Amino acid sequence: MLFVALLIVVPMVEIYVAIQVGHAIGVLNTIGLLLLLSFVGAWLTRHEGFVVLRRLRAQLAAGGTPTRELIDGVLVLTAGVLMLTPGFVTDAIGLLILFPPTRAPLRAYLRRRFEVRVYGSGRPGRPDDGVIDV
Repeated sequence: MLFVALLIVVPMVEIYVAIQVGHAIGVLNTIGLLLLLSFVGAWLTRHEGFVVLRRLRAQLAAGGTPTRELIDGVLVLTAGVLMLTPGFVTDAIGLLILFPPTRAPLRAYLRRRFEVRVYGSGRPGRPDDGVIDV
């Protein structure tokens, strides 16, 4: 249901914002700005993707588990998809996800969420109340 709502609401918001920007700066400038944002977004996504890939390889070479790098990889991919989707709102969200300082809180949230799904309501290494370990 949420997915269907997003499929309806997001395009409506994008069209509204594009019309408002078009009124402010003109139609051709709006189209040019959308194209520029897509090209810049693709370049930034490629750059950040390679940074994450280098960190992933270094973590694997050191014998560690690349949890942070894998989450970053998914976030960079998501940001790239948002940046390539035409629209100012999705581009803004994509840029926020793409830059490491603003990506860190989202990564921490996703990691906590993943730990809860895998380990239950407690942290790894601590038993959960009501859970019987066999």
